[in-house]
Amino acid sequence: MTILTPLQRLDYAVSSRCLCHRFNVQVAQVSRAVSHTGDGHLYLLFALLVWLLDTVKGTEVVLIGLQAFALELPVYLLLKNSFKRARPVSLPSFIKPSDKYSLPSGHTAAAFVMASLITTYYPDTAWFIWPWAMAIGLSRVLLGVHYITDIAAGAALGLLCFQLVNM
Repeated sequence: MTILTPLQRLDYAVSSRCLCHRFNVQVAQVSRAVSHTGDGHLYLLFALLVWLLDTVKGTEVVLIGLQAFALELPVYLLLKNSFKRARPVSLPSFIKPSDKYSLPSGHTAAAFVMASLITTYYPDTAWFIWPWAMAIGLSRVLLGVHYITDIAAGAALGLLCFQLVNM
């Protein structure tokens, strides 16, 4: 038994609880819609709108965001291809993931980069933005493509990358 075995058991138990119930198809439909908001198209739209509409700090917001993503993406790929953690198996999966590894969650990392960026420059949005970022992560578990620790690692990665470029 490795030191990670209890964590893997917890991951599987949480995923099993989230996916093996009679409403899983309905939950997956909502989760798919939530997850889709983290696919990147809204990030681009946000950057364009901020750059066009916020003449005071819009350019700075976009540049900091680009720097954070320029750090997050290669670190995410390095971690994912180093850990090579298999996605959940023997549990329902409601979407086909773009790759075969699960740790960390890229959707969650990106959502937490965006949440950090948006709430740093527009703090009044925090009541909506942080729950949205958390919902993106949870949606990935509810779709059967990530474990809860993948989500935690993705959130930590997103927060760290933003903090490093915004020092």
